[in-house]
Amino acid sequence: MTEFDIWVYRPDTGYQAGTDIVGYKVEATDGSIGKISKHSEEVGASYLVVDTGAWIFGKDVLLPAGTINLIDTAEEKVYVDRTKDQIKDAPEFDASKYRGEPSYLEQFGKYYGQPHM
Repeated sequence: MTEFDIWVYRPDTGYQAGTDIVGYKVEATDGSIGKISKHSEEVGASYLVVDTGAWIFGKDVLLPAGTINLIDTAEEKVYVDRTKDQIKDAPEFDASKYRGEPSYLEQFGKYYGQPHM
């Protein structure tokens, strides 16, 4: 078994490099959580930023690429392997820190940890 990397798109998700998924709806295991406002394809640091809108008072959340189960380009939806509560309780995304502080993404890696099956 290969080591799981939370920052890499899993090969069976339907992810294709260069596909613009901004605006896609994001579905947790128990319902919709918002829309993608930003995504990164950076090698070893790929992620989504989800605008949760009114669901959790406009909080932006960061989801590492390894949390994605499926990208449905026909429906423009991304399915992740976390519950709404797990996502709601994640560290808040701060756009001013994620570029300037190399250790910033580590807190998300620790929070999301290993894959949930």
